[in-house]
Amino acid sequence: MQTLLISLVAVAFAEVGDKTQLLALVLAARYRKPWPICAGILVATLINHALAGEAGVLLAQWLSPEVLRWLLGLSFISVAIWALFPDKLGADEAQRASHSSVFVATAIGFFLAEMGDRTQVATAMIAAHYQPLWEVVAGTTLGMLAANVPVVFLGARFAHRLPMRVTRLLASALFAALGVLILVRG
Repeated sequence: MQTLLISLVAVAFAEVGDKTQLLALVLAARYRKPWPICAGILVATLINHALAGEAGVLLAQWLSPEVLRWLLGLSFISVAIWALFPDKLGADEAQRASHSSVFVATAIGFFLAEMGDRTQVATAMIAAHYQPLWEVVAGTTLGMLAANVPVVFLGARFAHRLPMRVTRLLASALFAALGVLILVRG
């Protein structure tokens, strides 16, 4: 039980202000369907964090920390550029999106966004020190949900008040700053 609690608290705090929390807000504002978004976050996190320990060990064996840092920094800058361009999906289309399509978009988006993320790294490090693995995965997944579910429900409720252009520009600036910070702190 101690492993589950350590995992939950560590990831919940690591997730605050993270890019996946921003993704949760954007998805909630876009689709306004909190339940399939939360289900997508749950599935993506379970799969991602279950694989995190093994994937982290393998990547560390194949790539140097320097190469990993450059890949992560450049991917953040790429996301910053991508965030400048609005989606082609109109507001009516977003509202008509089925629960299953929102779930799939969320699951894929969260799974990819978690790759190399600090919560994924935290999961790998916790799994290296604590057993059993299922408690680590359960705790880190609950931590992700604790940090993101409130954002999803608040984002869906107040989406009409969010200026999407400003939100896109702020998201782009945040991702660019994180990418540059990762590259220069080397």
